[in-house]
Amino acid sequence: MPELPEVETTVRGLAAVLQDVRLTSVVARRADLRRAFPVDLGQRMTGARIISLGRRAKYGLIETDRGDSMIFHLGMSGRWRIDPEDIGTHDHLVMHTDSGHVLSLFDPRRFGSVDLVETAAIASFPSFAAMGPEPLGDDFTPAYLLERLKGRASPIKAMLLDQRIVAGLGNIYVCEALNMARISPLRAAGQIGPAKLKPLVTAIKSVLVDAIAAGGSTLRDYARPDGQLGYFAKQWRVYGREGEACPCGGTVKRTVQSGRSTFWCPSCQK
Repeated sequence: MPELPEVETTVRGLAAVLQDVRLTSVVARRADLRRAFPVDLGQRMTGARIISLGRRAKYGLIETDRGDSMIFHLGMSGRWRIDPEDIGTHDHLVMHTDSGHVLSLFDPRRFGSVDLVETAAIASFPSFAAMGPEPLGDDFTPAYLLERLKGRASPIKAMLLDQRIVAGLGNIYVCEALNMARISPLRAAGQIGPAKLKPLVTAIKSVLVDAIAAGGSTLRDYARPDGQLGYFAKQWRVYGREGEACPCGGTVKRTVQSGRSTFWCPSCQK
């Protein structure tokens, strides 16, 4: 599933062709993805000018001059295509712009979603209402994390994946950050003190910034809107590297936590 860096990369790619342009046509080519397309999507978006693009957690945001924002989630295999050579079966939403570009939301498995909400009410969108701070934002600090993890017996990895604690973190980058900070993913979150939380916050921010700079990770069908693949996977320290050497010289192990693979190094992560 595309994680925060992949969505950020996608949004930046879309901004290159959507910022300050007008949509001349917006057509949903089927009734639904993971859930139904808004019935008035075409009516409200056609003729609107795009005034900003952004991201919240793993969701992309496309704001129009009509006071609406389209919220999209890429699901397991979704991606935007810019000026595709043809429109196929899996291009479920197609938009044309007055600058001559065509954009399609391509989603073979249809686990993605598209919503349309009033921009002024976006904070109360159900998926956003209880979210924690953005991990790259100023509000995500060691002090904040210490307060939220106080007394928690759940493993630190599970807490970092909880969107109510911090928004947008996913399995890949949590594994990477915990390795960078030398913290065991199995350790009870409430037992981690300030001395460990400071490098953890630094590691989380660092791994996300590096992944965004690399264009995200290539994971199954993920690609940027321009069709290029992300290359951060080549920089993974532990993720997907069971049995290989950790940067510390130890051996990467794989453990299953809550049905998800955890990659870590018992030699350096305590």
